[in-house]
Amino acid sequence: MRLSSVWFGFVDIWALRMAVFSKTSMTEIHGRTFGTWTLLTCTLCVLCARDLQNRSLYLATLLSFVYALGHFVSEFFIFGTMAPKNLLTVGFFAATSIIWMLLDWKRTGHQKAIKQG
Repeated sequence: MRLSSVWFGFVDIWALRMAVFSKTSMTEIHGRTFGTWTLLTCTLCVLCARDLQNRSLYLATLLSFVYALGHFVSEFFIFGTMAPKNLLTVGFFAATSIIWMLLDWKRTGHQKAIKQG
C-alpha cells in the first residue's frame, strides 16, 4: 500500500490527492515530496525488518511512524486538508505500527546482547 503512495506521488498526484489530501490543492512538487518521504519510510521499514536487533534503527523506524501520524493529525485538525475517512485510513496503519513496535521494544537488541555475552 505504501509503495503505491510512492507511485502516486511521482506519477499520479491527483490520485494521491483524492486518497489522502482531498480537501486541498496539490502541486507536482508536493506529490514528489510525499513520494520521497514515503519511499524513505519504506526503506526504514525494510532495513528494520532485516535487523530487528538494531535498537537505533528500530527507534528511527518507530519515530517515523510517530512523525507521520503527527503530520496527518495536524493536517486534519489544524490545517483542515484531510477528510475524516482519509485520516482514519492512514491513522489506523500508523497507530497500529506504533503500538506493535512499542509492545516489541523490550525484545529489540536482546539477541545481540546475548550473543556478545
